[in-house]
Amino acid sequence: MNTNDKSATPQAKSATGSAPRKRVQPKSARRRSREAALQGLYQWLITGDDVATIDAHMREQQDFDKADRAHFDALLNGCILEASDLDGVLARHVDRKTTELSPIEHAVLMIGAYELKHCVDIPYKVAINEAVELAKSFGGTDGHKYVNGVLDRAAGDLRPLEVSARGKAGGAGSSASK
Repeated sequence: MNTNDKSATPQAKSATGSAPRKRVQPKSARRRSREAALQGLYQWLITGDDVATIDAHMREQQDFDKADRAHFDALLNGCILEASDLDGVLARHVDRKTTELSPIEHAVLMIGAYELKHCVDIPYKVAINEAVELAKSFGGTDGHKYVNGVLDRAAGDLRPLEVSARGKAGGAGSSASK
């Protein structure tokens, strides 16, 4: 196989031939807003700072100008305002109290649950996938698997018609019972 042929495998070998590397896709404005909201929620969960202080701090961060500000505002403010309701949704699908989760996983789950509940323009599988990607980037080694399982089950509560329709259509990876 020609090592210069990047189309032969999803991941091409690095110049040293040691480890595969992923093709780097530019981050979307929404992905950046989720990352900033995650960092803000983490700060809130750890310090209990007020939302205005956290919001101002996040807006000072490098590359914040590339984020979808409206989505960031909705996520940060919405997750903090609805923290108890979101934790109530999550509590039905986690194996411990949400306060015992790692702050990163807790914040990622809050963002995922918020998007499932309020951002109906985002397909539920996309909302789950975006949360999984956040967990892969910021969380522990296997935290993304936990996030995926919890949000997949929570989607049944928050988007029952969409999940049911996907299951009936035979969607791959659907959590709907057959």
